[in-house]
Amino acid sequence: MTHWLPLLLVLFTGPVLAAPTPAERLIDDATRQVDAHPAQAAAHTALAMAFARRARETADAALYDRALQSLDRAIELAPDDFDAARTRVWVLLGQHEFADALSAAKALNARYPDDLMTYALLVDANIELGHYAAAEAAAQWLLDLRPGNIPGLTRAAYLRELFGDLDGSVELMLQALQRTAPAETEDRAWLLTQVSHLQLQAGRVALAERAVTDALTLFPGYHYALHQLAQVRDAQGRYAEALTARRAHVAAAPHPENRLWLARALRRAGVADEAAREFATFADTARAESANWDNANRELIDYLADEGQAPAAALALAEREFERRQDVLTRAALAWALERSGRHGDAWRHAQAVLAVGTRDPALLYRAGLIAHAAGEQARARELLRDALALAPWHALAPAATARLTDAVASVR
Repeated sequence: MTHWLPLLLVLFTGPVLAAPTPAERLIDDATRQVDAHPAQAAAHTALAMAFARRARETADAALYDRALQSLDRAIELAPDDFDAARTRVWVLLGQHEFADALSAAKALNARYPDDLMTYALLVDANIELGHYAAAEAAAQWLLDLRPGNIPGLTRAAYLRELFGDLDGSVELMLQALQRTAPAETEDRAWLLTQVSHLQLQAGRVALAERAVTDALTLFPGYHYALHQLAQVRDAQGRYAEALTARRAHVAAAPHPENRLWLARALRRAGVADEAAREFATFADTARAESANWDNANRELIDYLADEGQAPAAALALAEREFERRQDVLTRAALAWALERSGRHGDAWRHAQAVLAVGTRDPALLYRAGLIAHAAGEQARARELLRDALALAPWHALAPAATARLTDAVASVR
């Protein structure tokens, strides 16, 4: 796999970002079409999709509401319009209403069983709900219908990551990057950010740094890339720079979960008073949105189990969230809440279900190792901790638990 570095150098040929962004251009074009043809459903649907794309560029969830307003008008004009219905599924996914998105995508698939993007939406919804066999089947249909299409490559890449094939996932993301037009700067930056994430998971820190640096050169201030840059800087032990990236990330996307990352970075940097304020802000804002579909409940569970020292509250929230979705990350959060509540056997049962999917995420392996240790599965604990530390030797993954299990961690070094 030594060709990754030169391939990245060849692929990154895009210009420095200039205003307007791709989504802003789409919004301008679609607005003109709406003004010129107010009774044309397609124009309103195009505007909705432009708002949804701008939401990904900016992390501004209010743009999804504007997209829905445009879609309401499109459907009023053409109640059976397929493009409008499909775009609504895209928006539902953006708003994290995964169950409704899945139902709507299945209905569309029954109407038009050869539509590529409908299969892509089926993959997304099934993944978020933890229906991995159905997601894999939809991804295979997507690639069979048109081999090498970009939506298919990115979905297949995510599934390969989920199932533990990090090298295969990188290869598919790079293929998608190769096929993405230079003018699509946000799409390319997103793909480079995903490559960085995968390289970091695989322990290839230098390649992760190169990919995320390229993403930020291509799309300066990109919120996804700022988060990933902070991850890379943490892995490098460059904590002051990680904190700078975290501050920029929160400024770009002031969502509760991002404040938790910032609070932990501040604590690591020794800025105790500001860290305490950020932890409190995170807890308040995460609780305020906890009943919404788009929430920070997994992060809140983690906080309550550790910093918040409220394992019973963490477990209650984890069990409620797990009723909504049974994906790997939600199940892992439930496993950790169970472990912190002293239910080590139940925690290990859920941790084993996470591992059975095939994940090679070092954070998940690390937590599973700690759970195995608490459950008395010492041989498995040593194996999992050894794997996690081999992938991520910096292991800034679970500081509260690390303090309690120094001997277990030391035994695998």
